[in-house]
Amino acid sequence: MPNKVGPKGQLVIDKAIRDRLGVQPGWEAVQMIAGDHVKIYFVPPPHRRSLKGSLSQYVTRSIGDGEEWERAREAAWDEAARGEFGRQEDQP
Repeated sequence: MPNKVGPKGQLVIDKAIRDRLGVQPGWEAVQMIAGDHVKIYFVPPPHRRSLKGSLSQYVTRSIGDGEEWERAREAAWDEAARGEFGRQEDQP
């Protein structure tokens, strides 16, 4: 359904389109000229929810501060390096 441009250049995006794309109030609309028409991309605002506990399902044990934390951190880096670069023992 065609919409008219308002006196200040505003244009209403049809509800069916907003619903399909999930566009909510407060989102930003990025506009770009593409030939003889305009492309609009909608960007949601940054979330304000806490991420605390979002990785708790992956935690298998608790690690204390200080030396215990440093040992665990070094072990994790060693494991990541072996995974990315291959086992160091296997290299010449």
